[in-house]
Amino acid sequence: MFVITGATGALNGATVEHLLARVPADRIAVAVRDVAQARPFAERGIEVRHGDYADPSSLPAAFAGAEQLLLVSSSDPRADAVALHRTAIEAAVAAGVGRVLYTSHQGAAPASPFSPARDHFATEQLLADSGLAWTSLRNGFYAHTLGWLLGSWRETGRFEVPADGPVSWTSRADLAEAAALVLASDGVHDGVLTLTAGAAPTFEDVAALLTELAGRPVERVVVGPEAWVAGQVAAGQPEGAARFTASISVAAGEGFFAGTDPLLADLLGRAPRSVRDELSGLAAVAA
Repeated sequence: MFVITGATGALNGATVEHLLARVPADRIAVAVRDVAQARPFAERGIEVRHGDYADPSSLPAAFAGAEQLLLVSSSDPRADAVALHRTAIEAAVAAGVGRVLYTSHQGAAPASPFSPARDHFATEQLLADSGLAWTSLRNGFYAHTLGWLLGSWRETGRFEVPADGPVSWTSRADLAEAAALVLASDGVHDGVLTLTAGAAPTFEDVAALLTELAGRPVERVVVGPEAWVAGQVAAGQPEGAARFTASISVAAGEGFFAGTDPLLADLLGRAPRSVRDELSGLAAVAA
């Protein structure tokens, strides 16, 4: 039995779709916080279970019989993500889960300026100490986030960043498909897997691509973290949210998102979507 958490979200929901193409529906269960939202899965023969990391009593039944369990990382910025993940991992141990797969991040590291990367690294340590077979899917930074990171470049012909550095912008759709392929591989992939697109362009490279694709100049301006945060706060964004977003560029500038790996292409049997592919859509909207 494959048990997929967070299946009402975009990433693991797409993973379920890809997994359905490879295994029968009666071998898949989804563990979700709101079972009503998962009705489309039930209508297709997938077992729907209630499971919430913040409700430990819900997890034994949610994880029961799982040969492989795909744990999505917590997306609640107000929560203690590592504590929630610890609860889920302890429940997986108690349930006798065969293998846990965890949706981590390519930049997972204890010293990253980007707080989710620290949480991912800590969770990987929990998995390593759990006694379970485990696989960490270190996903490249979702390419679609460029849409909001670049701000009003369409109107101004420029975008500001707190810092610049290489980022392996990776398609969430490709990562969902890869997760299904790893799940269906019956434990072939063990430990930490890095899943990224084939290149890691800088924001300067992104500006050059936008210039080419949009047919007009687009400039990247590095303003520094404090100045960038001050500008966002002046525009009405809460300071905490602004500092969180700034930490993405700061971590990029320190090289935390620079690495690439051919594994994603190997799994997919084709080249992953590139940052050019993502920016082509953004430039088309701006045309």
